Amino acid sequence: MNFISTRNKNTFVTLSEALQNGLACDGGLYVPEAFPTFDWQSLTTDLPYAKFAVKLLEPFFADDPLKDKLDQICKESFNFDLPCLRLDQYNAMLELFHGPTLSFKDFGARFLSNCLIHIETDKSFTIMVATSGDTGSAVASAFYQKPKIKVIVLFPKGKISLRQQQQITCWQDNVCAVSVKGTFDDCQTLVKAAFADSWWQQNTYLNTSNSINIGRLLPQTTYYAYVAWQYYLEYGKKANFIVPSGNIGNVCACFWAKKMGLPINEIIISQNENNVIGQFLAHGILPNKHSIQTFANAMDVGKPSNFERLYALYNSVEDFRKNVKAFKATDQDIVNMIKAIESKYHMLICPHTATAFFARAYLPKNQDFIMVATAHPAKFEQVLEPIINKEVPAPKALQELLNRKPHNEEIMPKLEDLTHLYQMYFK
Repeated sequence: MNFISTRNKNTFVTLSEALQNGLACDGGLYVPEAFPTFDWQSLTTDLPYAKFAVKLLEPFFADDPLKDKLDQICKESFNFDLPCLRLDQYNAMLELFHGPTLSFKDFGARFLSNCLIHIETDKSFTIMVATSGDTGSAVASAFYQKPKIKVIVLFPKGKISLRQQQQITCWQDNVCAVSVKGTFDDCQTLVKAAFADSWWQQNTYLNTSNSINIGRLLPQTTYYAYVAWQYYLEYGKKANFIVPSGNIGNVCACFWAKKMGLPINEIIISQNENNVIGQFLAHGILPNKHSIQTFANAMDVGKPSNFERLYALYNSVEDFRKNVKAFKATDQDIVNMIKAIESKYHMLICPHTATAFFARAYLPKNQDFIMVATAHPAKFEQVLEPIINKEVPAPKALQELLNRKPHNEEIMPKLEDLTHLYQMYFK
């Protein structure tokens, strides 16, 4: 299968090239030339998740040098739990936070790292990623001490939780954590500037491991596909998902799974006050604005990169509006929902997951929905503890990372500062 840019359907690359390049040469994002139809109804019902993922992704790996490694890649990437909890008759919750850094980003970051180590190159990769919270820790963990791979994680100074920052800054070695005096959008602008800069192009194979890279999107389709399949086997009907979204990558993967014919009905986007998709639906124009800092910080994105991929599924604004629904939760809505869910179900949810439950309240009560829990609540103790008036303990996997010695560099949001830092750190 070939992959094309969202901005030019006549530019074709292989999967390995798309994984290696990250961004297309015209600045667009890689998407499949065509989406295969997946015959999920012919599968044996006891197929485990990792094996299911292999079958789903095989068409994308066809004729690529990585195809013979796909089984190994999936086995090593998807080796943690994927529970979908039934809360009551019409509500369920998909927990995507059982990986090593306790967020859904672990699925994609581990998959991409396990792909890249099998791609032969004449010089090292540099993985450069901008993070508004959870991506950075997942990337640092997934690529830590991988051979021939250098990692730079850019995060906005003072705008992520202390536990998120610790998860990013506790690795060192081939992982350089960088605190940027600015916003997430400033971090993302730095990444794009480096991709366009001749020095970076000449001195390393620059790549990205945030959801710009198709190596993050493809594995994320697998958990929506698998859960929708399991849901259909149990209930005999299509699944409805509510997905918290900032950079639009996670929910785009859900739309891709639906495009491949999986039994998925409605896909609802829940957002915080940045509400980019809501504004596009209202006005037909993507707003050009800076991100707003909220309690759901990993969704604090003013210019979502993956909007191009989502929009590419449709032919017009009107077609987009017919298929995409979005709800906005304010910080006060998030606070109220965290309290309500703790009271009703006796469980704690993270601020991002709270936006999904907020959206659920505006949807038909007698229709079944699966709320997607994107991160473990213990990563956001600074937000949650004042709300629930008690301590949020760290699970064992998180505590082990919190006990490590942190280290990060600090720069202004200038490409020359980033380039100098790279030269000094990796000399």
